[in-house]
Amino acid sequence: MTRCCFFLRSRHPLQLPGARAIVFVVCLLFLGAPALAQKGKPEGLYYKSWAVVIGIENYLVAPKYPGAVEDAKAAAAALRELGFEEILEIYDKDATSRGLRHILTDYLPRKVGRMDRVVIFFAGHAGVTQDQTGKDLGYLVPWDAQPNNAAKAITFDLLKDFSRRVMSKHTLFLLDTGVRGWEITAPQQLSLEGRAAPEEDTEKRAVQVLTAADKGEVPIRKDGQSVFMTALLAGLKGAADENKNGWLMASELGAYVKQQVERMTNGAQHPQFAQLDGDGDGILIEGKKAAFVLGPEPKTEAERAAAAKTQYEQAFLLLQQQKSAEEALDRLNKAIEYNPSFGDAYVLKSYLRLEILPNLDEALSTARLAVQYAPKNPDSYYTLGLIFQKRGQYAEAENAMRQALAINPDYADVYYSLGTLYADDLKDRKKAVEAFRRYLELGGTDSRAKFIVEQSETQPPEK
Repeated sequence: MTRCCFFLRSRHPLQLPGARAIVFVVCLLFLGAPALAQKGKPEGLYYKSWAVVIGIENYLVAPKYPGAVEDAKAAAAALRELGFEEILEIYDKDATSRGLRHILTDYLPRKVGRMDRVVIFFAGHAGVTQDQTGKDLGYLVPWDAQPNNAAKAITFDLLKDFSRRVMSKHTLFLLDTGVRGWEITAPQQLSLEGRAAPEEDTEKRAVQVLTAADKGEVPIRKDGQSVFMTALLAGLKGAADENKNGWLMASELGAYVKQQVERMTNGAQHPQFAQLDGDGDGILIEGKKAAFVLGPEPKTEAERAAAAKTQYEQAFLLLQQQKSAEEALDRLNKAIEYNPSFGDAYVLKSYLRLEILPNLDEALSTARLAVQYAPKNPDSYYTLGLIFQKRGQYAEAENAMRQALAINPDYADVYYSLGTLYADDLKDRKKAVEAFRRYLELGGTDSRAKFIVEQSETQPPEK
């Protein structure tokens, strides 16, 4: 039987520059200890998804804002399709200044948790005033307020205060109106280096805003339909997934809507997207974790090599923490896609396909690539030998394991596996004893190896 925990015994890391040892903890997957969920950690991306959808068409004292309620209801329906469980819909006379302030300053801050996401959608009038220095200060107009008076308005300062008080990790304002006047906090430079877990990127805080138009522009409607809403709804259905990786990010939605609206209006309407706080990115559609990328897809050779390393390390961590082997495989495939000559990724994938998610044909083809791209790594040949052994190709298995020892003559695990190969498959007692003896000399403690060596010392030699 193939020894599934051979890496546990290994004291020798992978030989490629910057590589880590093949995860000795991979074998923990076979030890029978159940994986314990981290307390307080959600199973999915968010605990809960909240939305407040506001549409004000028939104002008390302001001019009518045509299509606002229709647009808001369409937004609410789209968010439900995206899995938002808590959607508060507020239309016309229910959207008073007092009521909206209560939601932003009391209701949501009390209800929303740190692992939640929040979307605030607003369709209605907006205005812009200036502070003492002449800086624009934008605001939204409630049902009982006037566009040219900010006294009862929902100001951007109030929205920013809300975003600081609410505990959500991702907050997105979708404003179906023409407005600007917010203070932008530039996001930090993103790096592909130093990421220990896939959750770290998805949990980075983000407060973002997307408006239908710039200050002074009136959102255009064609054939009774809002151009902004046409682009927004298409984007929310997946059209905005620019890199086609299955993830829809708020930044992708903003870029898509801006491009589409400017195209459909021949440059007459200019949606605005901004990062107000944090260096994360809101997530609207969750794809496979292995395909997640914070920021643009890597393009240069250096960026792709760094991204490959990140995917490999995340696969390593998943196996170490006894989490999803399927996701680990996805990440290894992504690492190889980014860097087709990444030898370490082939080594780990070949072992995963040998023992954890068995597929001997794929394990063999991957192990051959490991030998090709990591020829100085003894684990490349060792894994190949184990695969040959499981396939019944015993001579090839012996040769591969001998090549592993040529690279690392003190690799105890290989001697153990050679001992089992000679004892169980090749029926060569003398070579089995030699291999097991060398294994014990290198510090091995396996009881079977001890028994066979001790037995050989008390029995007459074979003729």
